[in-house]
Amino acid sequence: MSYEHELTVLNPATEEVVATVPAATAADVDAAVARAAKAQAGWAALAPADRARLLRRFADVVDAHVEELARLEVREAGHLLGNARWEAGNVRDLLAYAAGGVERLNGRQIPVPGGLDVTILEPLGVVGVIAPWNFPMPIAAWGTAPALAAGNAVVLKPAETTPLTALRLAELALEAGLPEGLFQVLPGHGPVAGTALVEHPGVAKIVFTGSTRTGRDVMERCARQVKPVTLELGGKSPNIVFADADLAQAVDPFSFLDNSGQDCCARTRILVQETVYDEVRELLADAVASVVVGDPADEKTQMGPLISRRQLERVRQLVPADAPGLRGSAPDGPGFWFAPTVLTGEAPDSAAACEEIFGPVAVLLPFRDEEDAVRLANGTPYGLSGSLWTRDIGRALRVSRAVKAGNLSVNSHSSVRYWTPFGGYKQSGLGRELGPDALAAFTETKNVFISTEGPAQ
Repeated sequence: MSYEHELTVLNPATEEVVATVPAATAADVDAAVARAAKAQAGWAALAPADRARLLRRFADVVDAHVEELARLEVREAGHLLGNARWEAGNVRDLLAYAAGGVERLNGRQIPVPGGLDVTILEPLGVVGVIAPWNFPMPIAAWGTAPALAAGNAVVLKPAETTPLTALRLAELALEAGLPEGLFQVLPGHGPVAGTALVEHPGVAKIVFTGSTRTGRDVMERCARQVKPVTLELGGKSPNIVFADADLAQAVDPFSFLDNSGQDCCARTRILVQETVYDEVRELLADAVASVVVGDPADEKTQMGPLISRRQLERVRQLVPADAPGLRGSAPDGPGFWFAPTVLTGEAPDSAAACEEIFGPVAVLLPFRDEEDAVRLANGTPYGLSGSLWTRDIGRALRVSRAVKAGNLSVNSHSSVRYWTPFGGYKQSGLGRELGPDALAAFTETKNVFISTEGPAQ
């Protein structure tokens, strides 16, 4: 398969061309890694206070451009304007949070006989970050901000469909005073630029967010060099609703319709205790029918388009038009539109109930009791996130311990906070991002023993 040395960015709501950008080659990746290694040596040598100051300045510059970044995200990714403003603000907040950790990246003093033993956390060198198209700005920052704060350089490859906000962030980094070459963005095709970045011997670690299938390939390529990798992969998250729950809050359709369902944390399996199944079904029918789908730049819109024709066809393949379910409406004409949908006739082991659709689609499944709910919740290869709704605190704790997922919310649909850890069980990923330990994930631990007994006679 051949690849053009140019990427065409389309507006998902109109299918109009937004921009064309050069596509990086393997040679471009090699040159970028060389520049990054040179910049990293000087960056790591800076006093921690100076690195922190520059990262805070970067956060301030992003803050001054939140509206610009948000509107760029609307055009290239089809995100709602309000969501895109949050995403740009999340980049700002994560940079500021990471800056606060620079001067707190502490080693340990370990008691040993005959001397002093200390650990030192040292930067890895050059980190490769491969970001997805579903949340181009914040997920790029999840890897970039802590890696920079820990003293590394970053080469970021954004998704082919959404390179524009990443390119703009790299410009803002230079405007903030970060050294040339320290944070570089290389748009390109995954099999070309992505593979070159993963396999490059000068890249010390890879942070990848994307599909489980591609994540396996990334992991295999990193294994050949014994290169550390963080993987944030697919999800098929449950929303477990017990009969004693606040049903109106529990079945919020935007738990699976946010970002048009293109969210690995989307609660796409709605598991409902059978005694309230009919009531929940009625609530969902009304809620889904009332969702306003349309122009993402309109403040009144509640759901926008899918990212691409390819993604639209995938959703259509997994969700036939005649499948039993509850449906809303979507625009006709140009754009990659799919109506909000809740499937009601699926078996728990069907493709729609087990595979990640990555569209505005959920399945509604009944369960009998606590044990049955846990069985269904754990009945996929994924384990990223999920929600649990009940007024019984004992049940909340029992079920939270039993569900195999990295991020659970009780009486909430929230999954991501930049100050708490994020990551998955099973085939949803490897490692953790965000939270107080994020910087340490971009360091090597060096152990140093200093004898206090004097030189041997």
